[in-house]
Amino acid sequence: MQKIPLMLAKAGMILAREVYRSDNSSGAPICGKDTVLSDALIARLENMDVQTVYVEGNLCGDEGGRSLEDMLAELDRRFSKVRSNPLSEILHDIYSDYLKRSMGDGGGR
Repeated sequence: MQKIPLMLAKAGMILAREVYRSDNSSGAPICGKDTVLSDALIARLENMDVQTVYVEGNLCGDEGGRSLEDMLAELDRRFSKVRSNPLSEILHDIYSDYLKRSMGDGGGR
């Protein structure tokens, strides 16, 4: 099982967990576990502002993908020598926020 951003979801992938609306994660699920994703369903989830889904398998690991934590650690390492520069700090924060949003930090369930 792997949590992926919805933008990486493809038709034919199988949900490993239920999907909930990002604005109401305590409500009823939108899709159930073991649901096969279709292009139409992915588009519907995008329209409902779902950011991430859990899918069966280890897709990113198979393709050399990295976790959000790994990507943030790499970002910190790359900016370590210039973080004292206010503009570099702003750029770091913008990129960090982008990674968190695109990789689903806080989204999904």
